[in-house]
Amino acid sequence: MSRRRVFSVVPALRIALASVAFLFWQNARAADEDALSQKVRAVFDHSKNAIVKIEAADEHGALSGTGFFVDPNGTLYTCYSVGGESHDIVVCNGEAKYPATRLASDPRSGIAILKVETQKNSPFLTLGKSRELGIASMVITIGYPMDLPITPNFGVIGGFDMKYGDRFFATAHIRANVPVQRGEGGAPLLNMRGEAVGILVSSLEGGVGCFALPIEAAEKVRQDFMRFGEARPGWLGIQFGKTEHEQNGSVVCVEDFVDEAPALKAGMEKGDVLLQVGNTKIKSPDDVLAAAFYLTAGDQVPITVLRGGETLTLNVQPADVAPRPTALLPNLDGIPLKVRR
Repeated sequence: MSRRRVFSVVPALRIALASVAFLFWQNARAADEDALSQKVRAVFDHSKNAIVKIEAADEHGALSGTGFFVDPNGTLYTCYSVGGESHDIVVCNGEAKYPATRLASDPRSGIAILKVETQKNSPFLTLGKSRELGIASMVITIGYPMDLPITPNFGVIGGFDMKYGDRFFATAHIRANVPVQRGEGGAPLLNMRGEAVGILVSSLEGGVGCFALPIEAAEKVRQDFMRFGEARPGWLGIQFGKTEHEQNGSVVCVEDFVDEAPALKAGMEKGDVLLQVGNTKIKSPDDVLAAAFYLTAGDQVPITVLRGGETLTLNVQPADVAPRPTALLPNLDGIPLKVRR
């Protein structure tokens, strides 16, 4: 075979190989997309019977939203704007409708806890761990948008935020890049195992995304009401600031204490660098604010500090303090995640 013949074959071979590679890539991509679709469908099919439509009324008229059962005894979560101050609450599960009572409502966290006495052995969602989520983790919401039938949606985690604009949350919220609409307030945020990791409490402008209260925060509220009949936020009495340099991963130091501060009574000192509050590692001031939500008045909490190069753990008993006014409206763009009927 002549050299010209060889050289003429090589480009054709390269084109053929490139075509095969492209087809292989297309088939692999289609297989991945089909597998993801099947996974989302499986989560939807497994979870949908535990997710309900909620109808109620308030001073402005009838409304509807979404909720989900969290145990087989008829206990369910929804958002405060749907179940916090409403009356004549009815849970719609398929064609069946059940009257519901409000066990608790907490404007600070933005949730309400309801109970359907006649709904025994109800399907319910398994609770997951929001702390296992990371940026770009895939999540699913399932709710009743715009008074339509139950509907799934899919997206990814965009961040974990203490505030939006100049408004602060009571604790860090999950920001999910999942489009939401009216009627989906109170819907669960699910991981890809179908576990509830959050509750939809507000939307981003235009409904292009949403904020969800971490499920651990909702459980903290529920436990408070079960133990005390009310929310029992704890108070440490610390005024903190930022250090010039990071120390053991933290830039947060104690600057001062208010009068009768529980942290001061437990042995904390000015200049201590905060490393951990309870189960939350401290890296920035926002971490302290996020961790403070999980403190319960009267319960001891271990707080780890760095003092003079030495790591110390103090057992602090937070004091009772009146909840701060809610700084975040039920929905940031003025369009509540509930439907006016």
